[in-house]
Amino acid sequence: MLGLKATMTIIDNSGALLAECVNVLKRKTGHGLATVGDEIVVVVQKARPISAVASQSATALKIRRGDVRRAVVVRTKKEVIRPDGRKIRFDDNAAVLINAKKELLATRINGGVSADLRMKGWGKIASVAPKVI
Repeated sequence: MLGLKATMTIIDNSGALLAECVNVLKRKTGHGLATVGDEIVVVVQKARPISAVASQSATALKIRRGDVRRAVVVRTKKEVIRPDGRKIRFDDNAAVLINAKKELLATRINGGVSADLRMKGWGKIASVAPKVI
C-alpha cells in the first residue's frame, strides 16, 4: 500500500530512476492508498542524465528531475493476499511510467512484476516484463 509521499523505484527504461507518489487516481476505497495495479501521479526525484545525442533526437524520451507523470504500481512491500489465500510481498516498491492514453512510455521493463496486473487490466505491462510473479 502506497500513500502520499511514498518513494518507489521506476523499473522501465524511460530514464527515471526514483519517484515520489503525489496522488492516487480513481480509487474509491482504501482512503488514498495504492496497491498493485493502481494508477498514481508521481514526481520524478532522480533521473538518468540526458546525453547530447539523445537531446537532439526528437523521438527520445526526455524525463527530467521534477517532471510530473502518471505511473502504475507493479510491486509493493506490503503483502497482497491472492484469492487462493497466498500472500505475495516484494522487497521494494516499484512502478512503471505511462502516458495519458494509459500506454507504456518505455519499451523495456527491468525486474519482476506482480501477476495481479493482468487481473486489473494491465496485461501489456505483464507481457513486456521479463518475470511475472
